[in-house]
Amino acid sequence: MAGRTVRVRGLPADLPPDRVADKLTIHFLRSRNGGGEIADVQVLGGSRRCALITFEAPEVAQRILKAKEHVLAIGGRKYPLEVTAHVAELSPDEV
Repeated sequence: MAGRTVRVRGLPADLPPDRVADKLTIHFLRSRNGGGEIADVQVLGGSRRCALITFEAPEVAQRILKAKEHVLAIGGRKYPLEVTAHVAELSPDEV
């Protein structure tokens, strides 16, 4: 999955994870947003809610990272998203 996954922050905290995942999928599938085919979307909880989006091709992830801004529109509200490269943490056994 290296190079194909991005981390997205700035998600609405008041919506259920499955609805947020659906909205993110729609946003990042659109070519006008630099998107493309998505392999997986995971919305992670916690104090700083974020999502991990894995694309089918690494070049799609690179286009997403190069885009200046991403804004998720849900129910008339706009959520500016912070998109960064996701670096998986390896356990000592995987090194």
